[in-house]
Amino acid sequence: MGNPDHRDNAGDAKSVTTKVQPSIGVGWVSALVPFALAILFVTFLPAIASGERLRFAYEWVPSLGINLTFLIDGLSLTFALLITGIGAVVALYSSVTLAGHLHYWRFVFYLLFFMFSMLGLVLADNLITLFVFWELTSVSSYLLIGFNHSSAKARRSALQALLVTGGGGLALLAGFILMGSAAGTFELSEIIASGDAIRDHALYVPIFFLVLAGAFTKSAQVPFHFWLPNAMAAPTPVSAYLHSATMVKAGIYLLARMHPALSGTDLWLWTLTVFGAATAVFASILALRQTDLKLALAYTTLMALGTLTMFLGSGATIAIAAAVTFLIVHSFYKAALFLIVGIIDYGTGTRETAQLGGLARAMPVTAVAAAAAALSMAGFPPFLGFIGKELKYEGALAVASEPLFVASAAVLANALMVAVAGIVALKPFYGHRLETPKLPQEAPFLMWIGPIGLAVLGLVFGLMPGLISGSLVQPAVTAIAGQPETVKLALWHGLNLPLLLSVLTFALGIAFYLGHGKLRSFLVRVEERLPASADELWDRFLDALKGGAAWQTRVLQGGILRRYLFIVFATLAVGGGVTLYVTGAARWPSVWPDFTIKHLLVIGLIAGGAVMTVFSISRLAAICALGVVGMGVALIFVIFGAPDVAITQLLVETLVVILVSVVMLRLPQLERDPMKGGRILDAALALAVGAVVTVILISVLDTPLDRSITAYFEDKSLPEAFGRNIVNVILVDFRALDTFGEIAVVAVAALGAFVLLKGTGKAKKP
Repeated sequence: MGNPDHRDNAGDAKSVTTKVQPSIGVGWVSALVPFALAILFVTFLPAIASGERLRFAYEWVPSLGINLTFLIDGLSLTFALLITGIGAVVALYSSVTLAGHLHYWRFVFYLLFFMFSMLGLVLADNLITLFVFWELTSVSSYLLIGFNHSSAKARRSALQALLVTGGGGLALLAGFILMGSAAGTFELSEIIASGDAIRDHALYVPIFFLVLAGAFTKSAQVPFHFWLPNAMAAPTPVSAYLHSATMVKAGIYLLARMHPALSGTDLWLWTLTVFGAATAVFASILALRQTDLKLALAYTTLMALGTLTMFLGSGATIAIAAAVTFLIVHSFYKAALFLIVGIIDYGTGTRETAQLGGLARAMPVTAVAAAAAALSMAGFPPFLGFIGKELKYEGALAVASEPLFVASAAVLANALMVAVAGIVALKPFYGHRLETPKLPQEAPFLMWIGPIGLAVLGLVFGLMPGLISGSLVQPAVTAIAGQPETVKLALWHGLNLPLLLSVLTFALGIAFYLGHGKLRSFLVRVEERLPASADELWDRFLDALKGGAAWQTRVLQGGILRRYLFIVFATLAVGGGVTLYVTGAARWPSVWPDFTIKHLLVIGLIAGGAVMTVFSISRLAAICALGVVGMGVALIFVIFGAPDVAITQLLVETLVVILVSVVMLRLPQLERDPMKGGRILDAALALAVGAVVTVILISVLDTPLDRSITAYFEDKSLPEAFGRNIVNVILVDFRALDTFGEIAVVAVAALGAFVLLKGTGKAKKP
């Protein structure tokens, strides 16, 4: 929540001194790839605008119902165009800012990897496919945020983003598995079509919260907001891409895609509305507190994400239309403003507002681009941002449950955005000229052409909203609503309540801008009195996690073999006993077998050997007594007609007794058992494990035997494996790999024992 210094990433890897000049073609290729994909997606606009949905399916794991399926509809096409179009601008921009960087080739690979991961995410029509690309965006963003790997802050921020979004990804996977189980399919199209069945299912609540955990961590909703501002450690082109069209918008996409299946309940409405509103207002206030332009823009991204979440909580068509329009608006102006801040940093050597002023004469093109993007951000006509803001107010008033709450949150957040837009676009360029670390100069053409183009698009679509109304916004709203919807965008709706709210927003925003110095000082004082920021709480959480892991390691892996065995058997006893109790699987045999003298003698032999093993004070006597137990088990095999198994048992027991007896001669003197009450605990654990295993065996014996596998081996052993001894055939043919693995394990264990025993011998003198 603070104002960390991210100056080590400007430009954004200036700390790397070793540079080589990359091929000029690398920069153009990195831009042409997304540009070509953008043109490809543009060709789908007529079909999607007419109501078509294009689906491509490829088998992946058909036995589990998992396919590589991709869907192009209004929602996925809107995201795909933003991802590829802004990706081309960012790639072109980075070819200048990172020109000559030693790892520029690596950067291009990371950027394209990130782009393809996002495309796979928004186009996926299978839950598992979506999850795979979801995790790839986390990995690729980790690489991009930590690109300046020589910076400790960059490494920390990258790891923080990976852990937060990765944790949410695990929750999302669990939610997807439950959703697939509830719907009977992993195909998104089929799940969306059966929305009522999902909402009425007993698993709806856990599905909802697990999916929400994934979306909220990815899109940095409160209380997971802290990782996003820290991600400013990434190079400026990455920040522009991550905040405008990728990564953080993935959570918004997920909420929009799941809207037909999960929305329509009070749980969905109130959770998204409350958390979205809290994130929007909270982030807007923190944006006003920042002095680093890049960091201020980062918090405005949080405001936008909160606003989008808030409106997706509603089922009203106008609210969904407001979310889609604002999604497009935000992508344009946010990418432009981040790139402009990068230009300011590139041309002056600083991003601090206290060091910037009067740059318009030295950087006229950048000043014009900044003004246009900021006007769209503030929602002034005739930019598309004005239309988006009007729709937001209409959507807020259309929320049936709490229109006043939603509208108030939207007005306050937008007013603060007006102030931040002024701080970013007015203060650096106008007023008194201030001294900067570098003599201000205009950026090269390839740097400012992108921001100018994005600002011009915001103006063109504002003047002619029909260009995107029917081709993008309406199909996207239809996809989110799950039914055909009609959307009309217009610059002027007449005198109405949303217009009055816009006027109020401008008035409040101008007031906030004029008094932002005092407001910033107040917010700094408030922050200083807080016990800890969200970022500091994260560090404490990690410290606690590491401390818990260290404590667990000391307890469970303290280097004492007896403790290892105790924990293993205790886990078996508790896990098995609890499972038997909870599932009610324990059974008592209805008929006990008749015991004969030979049965009782064998039982007595085994019991006697076990008792002698426990109470013997000699290790040699104990191992011999344990061998008696094994002999008794071999006699059981003989009694019940398994002489080959009995012979194997006898050989193994004899061999074990001989080998262990020989080995004990070389064992070191054992220290006193560090476990308190060792014998009593051992006895209790032995009785518990014995009882659990006994109950399991009795329950199994009382269950009707399924002979399907037995019959299969009986039928196939001779004709397919050419063996009459079924046990041998199973070991060497049907489960040959298992047997080979067991042999390998025994061989490795023998080698390990040999090394350990060899180390106990006295070192020979030279």
